Amino acid sequence: MQASPANRVGRSLGRASTIRLVGALAIACALAALRSASAAMPDDQAEQIRQHVAAGEFGPALALAQQAAPGDRDAVLATIAKAQAGVGARSASYNTLAGMSDGRTRSRALDEMAAMPARGAMGGGANFGPLIALITNTVSPDSWEDTESGAPGRIMPFPNGVYVDAEGMMRRVAQQDDGQLAALRRAERHERVGADVRRSSPLRKVSLARLEREIQLRLAAGEPLDEEMLVLAGLKRVQYVLAYPESGDVVLAGPASDWTLDRESRYTSVDDGQPIVRLDHLVTLLRRQESAPDKPFYCSIVPTNEGMAKAHAFLEKQSGAALKPGQKGRWLEELRKQVGRQAIVFDGIDPGSSVAQVLVDADHHMKLIGIGLAPGTLKVPSYLSMIKVGRGESPPALDLLRWWFTLNYDAVVASADRDAFEIRGQGVQVLSENELLTATGQQVHTGKAEPLNQEFARNFTKDFAALCAKYPVYAELRNVFDLALVAALVDAEGLAERVGWHPTCFTDGQRYPMPTETAPRFVDTVLNHRVVNRTDILAAVSGGVSVDPRNTVKRENIQTETSGRLNSDRARNSPVDVARRGWWWD
Repeated sequence: MQASPANRVGRSLGRASTIRLVGALAIACALAALRSASAAMPDDQAEQIRQHVAAGEFGPALALAQQAAPGDRDAVLATIAKAQAGVGARSASYNTLAGMSDGRTRSRALDEMAAMPARGAMGGGANFGPLIALITNTVSPDSWEDTESGAPGRIMPFPNGVYVDAEGMMRRVAQQDDGQLAALRRAERHERVGADVRRSSPLRKVSLARLEREIQLRLAAGEPLDEEMLVLAGLKRVQYVLAYPESGDVVLAGPASDWTLDRESRYTSVDDGQPIVRLDHLVTLLRRQESAPDKPFYCSIVPTNEGMAKAHAFLEKQSGAALKPGQKGRWLEELRKQVGRQAIVFDGIDPGSSVAQVLVDADHHMKLIGIGLAPGTLKVPSYLSMIKVGRGESPPALDLLRWWFTLNYDAVVASADRDAFEIRGQGVQVLSENELLTATGQQVHTGKAEPLNQEFARNFTKDFAALCAKYPVYAELRNVFDLALVAALVDAEGLAERVGWHPTCFTDGQRYPMPTETAPRFVDTVLNHRVVNRTDILAAVSGGVSVDPRNTVKRENIQTETSGRLNSDRARNSPVDVARRGWWWD
């Protein structure tokens, strides 16, 4: 039955009363919390804050909260934010929480706010939060009542495309075309993070504490992360780790540029095509360091014992029988079938993580170059191409070649106060070994590498920069090594504790779940064959990637810089003019 106009009006009034009641309850709860949160504050200051919150005057309350002692400020800001959220000003509440210094207190406040009913969900109201945030952050940002300035401006949502200006005048929202809206979004982002993040910089600084804060608030608001967050403001490599106890920052610094996605969906620099440092790699390695600080991590690509035993039997059967022209391909394919798939093994790292994908990708590709299935560089010929067998000489023994990536830093250098660290060196090297192969397929470590095996590994290491330019996966592996070293250094030096940064979502998979892929378990066997002086030569490869930064960050292995240059660099690059919601600067 159709409701009468009176009934419809009654229901509307009921919804409005419910909304007012929810807001009043939120204010009452906030006032109760403020009594305990402001217990250590002067009575007159605490009373003024309570009066402002009771009246819904959050701007003046926030201005007074900023005058509180550091130990009281976070608790007062948390209660004000919860009151704002309770009356529907969610966007303003997140802005309030951004002013808190302790991420743990912010996390608790966000958890409590998440349990509160959404204001827009009652009475069928629309969610005007994003529009309010857009307007207040782009039009005279310091003039609105819900900012710390205590300014008189107030904006309230109304349906049908209107708003109320700072003087209480209702005005119609002008219709914007896509270009104007995009400009507003760019302006809002500029206010939040500062200057143009797409501009190249010889030394960009990224605060881990501030970045985590912004990510924490984005996740709480249900908003996607900005692309510049995913690529750490375009960092191409980490060169410095800087600690600022006075501002609560642990900072990564290095060259940066604009970025794009390459054909393999990898973020790369528009300047030189090299991969950009990735947020997901950083978070994965910070979590790994926290959960297993004393354990290295690695991946290996190894043939199975069963496959190698079959291959050994096949070769014994074929021994002495020369291959006829045209038989090479079929013979090699049959041998590969006997070896079967090689197993991919991970330890100390989540096999489904993006870091694990980089490890196995780089390792597998290096082996393709090593045995001539992918081109190297002029200075890195394949192992097979380097083999020379003179008349009457025997070819190299049929050992299993083993090549693996590991760390290769010249030094980590610290300032005298150990609040600035410089990472020196290319970061990556290839090592080699020859493994004996038994009839049962067992691989026996020899601890030695024959000269040609050693030469390939040395060539790869010496020409690593050129290989990075040709194949970005190697530069991406280097970035992973850098971040693993950074995570170990922050842990070993206690930098987070020293600056008062308490990681929350960076180290909590529940608060900030990382995307994972299906973990790789097998790969096609990597082997190749060559005929030299009518002699059949076969190469099969195993190996992997081993990452163990513990020795590099031991206190006795970190060099101390005595000239004062690092101290000067640290002071010159401190976060003195960073936007309030900014997390990077040049």
